[in-house]
Amino acid sequence: MTAGGALAALIRSSADRRAGGPQERCELCAAPLAGDHRHLYDTGREEALCACPACSILFAEHGAGDGQYRLVPQRRVKLPPVETGPLGVPVGLAFFVPREDGTVVAHYPSPAGATRWEVDASAWREAVGRCPDLAGVVPEVEALLVNTARNLRHHWIVPVDECFRLVALVRREWRGLSGGGRVWPAVEEFFAGLAERP
Repeated sequence: MTAGGALAALIRSSADRRAGGPQERCELCAAPLAGDHRHLYDTGREEALCACPACSILFAEHGAGDGQYRLVPQRRVKLPPVETGPLGVPVGLAFFVPREDGTVVAHYPSPAGATRWEVDASAWREAVGRCPDLAGVVPEVEALLVNTARNLRHHWIVPVDECFRLVALVRREWRGLSGGGRVWPAVEEFFAGLAERP
């Protein structure tokens, strides 16, 4: 999965709202969208698309539309600490997306976007064994999101659009070589917001 297309859309959307740009529209039927709307994951293009309520309902069932579009879930599940060292994480802020074929792709946000690598399959199976909730992560559209940077212990199952939003936030707020004074408070605010959302 690549975060590039979804990341670009989120950055454009955010810039348009700040600049008083055009209202967001459903990427399937062009209907105007509310600020808080659902997303569909386009499996062919590997990106998230903004969707109106009517289009979201059309793809609520798994396999609708021959599986090309998958409705991104809305659940957020706080997990106990998950040992991510064996998954090959070189940094404390990362997300892991299982694929339909059984592989797992890890990403970490950076000032240049999301860096990715494939997780060792046996390491992921061991992580699932230690945290059975990970077995329920919906392929392609949910992720294990981890933040252990700066001695924090955030471990969540989240929709992939939240991960793309985090990538956009890091890219927007990062300054200099170490991130500067804005990025880490913004990341902490992002995780606090996860706890507040239903």
